[in-house]
Amino acid sequence: MAQERKRRHPEAGLSDAAYKKALYKLQVELVKLQKHIIAHKDRIVLVFEGRDAAGKDGTIKHIVEHLSPREVRVVALGPPSDREEGEWYFERYVCHLPAAAEMVLFNRSWYNRAGVERVMGFCSKHECEAFLEDAPAFEALLVRAGIKLLKYYLDITRREQKQRLKARERDPLTQWKTSPIDERALAHWKDYSRARDVMLARTHTGVAPWTIVRADDKHRARLNVIRDMLSRLHYADKSKALIRPDRRIVFPYGEDAIDKGLIAR
Repeated sequence: MAQERKRRHPEAGLSDAAYKKALYKLQVELVKLQKHIIAHKDRIVLVFEGRDAAGKDGTIKHIVEHLSPREVRVVALGPPSDREEGEWYFERYVCHLPAAAEMVLFNRSWYNRAGVERVMGFCSKHECEAFLEDAPAFEALLVRAGIKLLKYYLDITRREQKQRLKARERDPLTQWKTSPIDERALAHWKDYSRARDVMLARTHTGVAPWTIVRADDKHRARLNVIRDMLSRLHYADKSKALIRPDRRIVFPYGEDAIDKGLIAR
């Protein structure tokens, strides 16, 4: 038993016991946050973007794990239907926005257009350019309407992505995540890098800024995403000492982040 407590997770760089203890304390803070959201009828939107296998699913899972499912929703949309393809691009996302007292987490979002759709040729250059022009205005409207919007981009290295995609194929519990798009992710690594760089530069604004998460270390990434969101959202009885994010792992996007090597190339 003592050996198990001392065992170090190969990815996380901290013991399982330390990780679980920190996660538990942060999940208590998340419950406090949700109570505040319900009591004050706040509306919260969290957007999670990143490369395939960057850890979006796991991060979202641990955020919502102990929250009331009546007031928190996870939105992970599939490909648009024929009807949706004929709608205003943002229309299929608008219907999933939170009402009063709700928090919605988008596991991929309207930014599909600037990422996978652009790289895989599912949209035209004109459609992508229109999106990059419209997204900041769309998000400004959401914020002006009283929605608190937090946008996270989970970044991993090519080597880490390769390892995770292989592990996903071998694990019978995660094979459902594999798709033809995943299989082409590594081949289009540079294309995704270019699309990401343009997306971040064009849609990082004062009212809806991007936060970058260095996510090669899954456990530290999860803990620090939660710390960052808790530090940026208001709620009563906040334990400030617990929610200080490590800015080596989660930090505001800046154009110099690429030049400084803070984002994987």
